[in-house]
Order: sequence, then structure tokens, then C-alpha cells
Amino acid sequence: MALSRRSLMGLVIGTTAALAGCSSSSAGLPQGTVVIDVRTPAEYASGHLEGATNIDIEANTFSAKIAKLDKNAAYFVYCHSGNRAAQAITAMKAIGFTKLTNGMGIDAAAQTSGLKIVK
Repeated sequence: MALSRRSLMGLVIGTTAALAGCSSSSAGLPQGTVVIDVRTPAEYASGHLEGATNIDIEANTFSAKIAKLDKNAAYFVYCHSGNRAAQAITAMKAIGFTKLTNGMGIDAAAQTSGLKIVK
């Protein structure tokens, strides 16, 4: 499946500073896993997983932001349906990340992770 122009232009994610201290101790995720919501800020504001950091894959800063993250950390990435999470994971793998889990859509991610959806 080809990435849309919008998706390709949106390969820019959050910063290490934004993620500092954002880790999970939920029964569904390994200790220290960083939870990333790659939806838009408006989608994030409408409800997100507790403790998740919003790193919008559609923002033009996505690539620069993911480049600053710890490539050795574990990441649980989710979006609305799993498509943007998969795109983010592909971009992250391309620059050396290896501990990546696609949480799929927010409802599936909540169930898998054991984290609550909060506003």
C-alpha cells in the first residue's frame, strides 16, 4: 500500500523531552514502555490513553522529533484505526528503532495496554 502525500509529509513526531517520564507500568505493557498517540492534537484532546504523549504524524515536525527519541526504549504506538500507527512505526524502524508495538486504534490500544481513555 502506498503512502499518501499527506502521510509522507507528516513524518515528524514528538521530542524526548516531551516523553520524559512518560512510561507505563500497566499490566498490559512492559515496565518503561513509552505510549505515543500519533493522532492530531484535536483527536488527542477528544480522548487519549492515560499517560500517552501526542506526537502527530501529520505534523511537519514528525521526523525531526522521532530522531531525538531514545532508539533503545520500547514504544507502544496507536492512532484511530492503526493505519497512522503503522506508518509511524515504519518511519521509526527506518531510523533504527526496534522495540515498537502497533497498538492499533485507541479502543484496541486501551484493551491491549490496560490503560484508561482520558480527556
